[in-house]
Amino acid sequence: MATAPGYRTNPKHHIVEARVTQPVAVAIDDVVVADSKDVVRVDEDGCPARYYFPRPDVRMDLLERTPTVTRCPFKGSANYFTLNVAGKKLSDALWSYEDPYEEHAGLKGRVAFYLEKFPELELRLRQ
Repeated sequence: MATAPGYRTNPKHHIVEARVTQPVAVAIDDVVVADSKDVVRVDEDGCPARYYFPRPDVRMDLLERTPTVTRCPFKGSANYFTLNVAGKKLSDALWSYEDPYEEHAGLKGRVAFYLEKFPELELRLRQ
């Protein structure tokens, strides 16, 4: 893993990763797409909170990889997935940093949902 170039040019940018202490789920039309007790919440300057789920706790059978790739100077290259569920197709609704920069190695093997782009996705924080 390489060092993130973003921190060299913008050292005051903050990204905080923290384990969520309660179970977290994401659902659409009462179909649970992800459910985990091992979620990492990421709080980044200028972005809403993101919840990263380990792939074994995500219904990967409902996902289809898309050609979309974005690059974050702090986390690395993100690969995207379309979610197909309940008769709906949500293009680029999830992403994954498959080879993140070393500062965010804890995100490897996890996926996050684009919650603000797709309001039909419901984040559930359980007790």
